[in-house]
Amino acid sequence: MLFERIESTGLAHYSYLIGDKKEAAVIDPRRDCDVYIEKASRAGYRIAYILETHRNEDYVIGSLELAARTGAQIWHADEQLAYKYGEPAEDGQAWKVGRLRIEALHTPGHTPGMMSYLLHDPDGTPWIVFTGDALFAGDVGRVDLMGMERAEEMAGLLYDSLFEVLLPLGDEVIVCPAHGSGSVCGSEIAERLWTTIGLERRHNPVLQHTDRDAFIAHVAKELERPPYFRRMEAWNVEGPPLLGTLPVPTPLSADAFDEMRDASFVLDTRMELAFCTAHVGQALSIWENGLSSFAGWFLPYDRPLLLVNESDDPLPVVRKLIRVGYDNLGGYLSGGMLSWHTAGLESASIETITVHRLCKALDTRQEPWILDVRSDEELAEEGEIPGAQHIHITQLPRHLDQVPRSEHVTVFCGSGMRSTIAASLLQGTGWPQVTVVLGGLAAWDSAACPIEL
Repeated sequence: MLFERIESTGLAHYSYLIGDKKEAAVIDPRRDCDVYIEKASRAGYRIAYILETHRNEDYVIGSLELAARTGAQIWHADEQLAYKYGEPAEDGQAWKVGRLRIEALHTPGHTPGMMSYLLHDPDGTPWIVFTGDALFAGDVGRVDLMGMERAEEMAGLLYDSLFEVLLPLGDEVIVCPAHGSGSVCGSEIAERLWTTIGLERRHNPVLQHTDRDAFIAHVAKELERPPYFRRMEAWNVEGPPLLGTLPVPTPLSADAFDEMRDASFVLDTRMELAFCTAHVGQALSIWENGLSSFAGWFLPYDRPLLLVNESDDPLPVVRKLIRVGYDNLGGYLSGGMLSWHTAGLESASIETITVHRLCKALDTRQEPWILDVRSDEELAEEGEIPGAQHIHITQLPRHLDQVPRSEHVTVFCGSGMRSTIAASLLQGTGWPQVTVVLGGLAAWDSAACPIEL
């Protein structure tokens, strides 16, 4: 028997490879699908079925890519959408995978036609339910993606799916959702790596709202919606362009990179200290492990991306970018910033400040203009810096008018990483004086600097 959970870090996306008797199925595959083929082939399995729980919003589904390479049949949910690939799964439909049986369960709420898939073991016992975005560890799926005018309707559907379909499966059934902690598809997903119906019945705070009206009132709320969701929704119905293999961007000399800058968008994926010390002018900083969380908020789809990376291996960055639809890769700076400097090309830098120096400025009644880009939840839990202006990092592009160009802007976050995104955005759009606070709140607390609770 074969069972693997494949996690796409950053997106906190979970997909699953299950099989028996040399036949396998994949649930909600990602676009760089070689991992499923390699794992199945190594164990001697053939991937026969691809099952989608719903039309995903936060990443490009890999169903077409995987089917093109394996010949597997695709079954999608949300039948009412005008899919251009695969076949619609129906409530109660079943697939045999060796001795295993997979049954489709209609569990709408996150989307109108969402499906969960119940896996029966070789004895026919309900064993694992793949819940997509209906039920997470510690949370349930968001219901605002169809528009707030339908949020209460969708919340009602989700209540019925949870309390009439999923919870009655039995406390012993293992729950395998499509996302873990950190996903934007749920606001309070717990860090339980594995969970069951029984654990969720007892410990999931949302499921304690057993009254239908109280449940609807609790979950029918609007959450942040990254702008790239619209592109993902369209691609995941129409079918994204096939990649064939993982694209390898062209290595560019410093001079060739420089010539392409005006028609492109420069993305620097190095860590914050390296970027602040020296970077290509007007580059946007998003560190590599932050790409899945922040690329869709800041990067354009209509311009080629030029990459500046920590190493000369661009593939880890490429994987993260193609998962959210950034296929237009113009190339990468071969040799990194060292090649840029040895070519005699001009670079930019961003001033940094330690928390001790910033605390001293506050203590001596200097009043630096501080921009705090932490979330509302972080502010409520961790406290606020006296006198700071708060704009969440994801909202900054739409609220640049609230940041005065005449001030020396000091940017603060939890660690300094998001501050560098914000500072690079401000510098690249014309702010003359920007400073990043190194270490962010972690260093601030360690230095016993003032916080307002």
